[in-house]
Amino acid sequence: MNDPLTEVVRLLQPSAVFANPITGRGHWAVRYSEYGQPSFCIMLEGSCLLAVDGHEPITISAGDFVLLPATPAFTISSFVPAPPVHFDPNAMPGGNIERRYGDQKGAPEMRSLGGAFLFDCADPRLLVSLLPGVVHVQGSARLAQLVNMVGEEYAGQQPGSDYMLSRLVGMLLIEAMRSTTTGSAPSGLLRGLGDERLAPALKKIHARVDHAWTVEELAEAAALSRSAFFERFTRKVGVAPMEYLLTWRMELAKDLLRRAGLSVTEVAERVGYGSSSSFSVAFSRHVGESPSRYARPA
Repeated sequence: MNDPLTEVVRLLQPSAVFANPITGRGHWAVRYSEYGQPSFCIMLEGSCLLAVDGHEPITISAGDFVLLPATPAFTISSFVPAPPVHFDPNAMPGGNIERRYGDQKGAPEMRSLGGAFLFDCADPRLLVSLLPGVVHVQGSARLAQLVNMVGEEYAGQQPGSDYMLSRLVGMLLIEAMRSTTTGSAPSGLLRGLGDERLAPALKKIHARVDHAWTVEELAEAAALSRSAFFERFTRKVGVAPMEYLLTWRMELAKDLLRRAGLSVTEVAERVGYGSSSSFSVAFSRHVGESPSRYARPA
């Protein structure tokens, strides 16, 4: 049976990651303007304060992982206030270039990696729709191991580091998603997977996306009445069951059209349509262009 979370990460295709080592000492504060794309912070040593616009400030410490799916403006600082230095993330250089905050001399009191994901083909808004505005994962032994491995890989810069980093950060992304399959997640797939009744129905959808599912069949998998299932699914996942099925079929279809090199007829069959014409009508209505045109990006 297909795992929905694995499918989401596969569609997102975190193909690469770029990050900068960041250190701090003394009293300091840095203000970043809005970036708008998914970014992260991996704390390697020490701790600091992170204040993301629209959210309560949080303390991040060694072993923590912070993911900002849409990266609004934020301030990161020491615990003693200091006048902030302003940066535009869109103008920041990439590469393994250390940024030093506060006192420029002496051993750092805080050491971290800050960076962003690069996705192969999926719209990063898919990630935004699945996660809270700030994902802060802490106290996880598995996460701490991954954080240490990322730090070692970045410091070593050995052959194959780009590939290793992209895979390690992909695993960090999965851990971040796992941590939000609770009531703290926004309405969406992750919150549905955290519901013991809805999870079996969601897994059935993802395992056989080409099946002509009915609300009754899915309600049976959830051991709920049709009306109770429909209400619970709509409230927690954010859309009605059949709308969710349609949306997921279209996400898979976009992936198949762009990367698998299949014909429109073959894609239609893969995602549960009896004819290419009915699939083309549904795809055009949902995506805004025909399947054949979508398959030929400009």
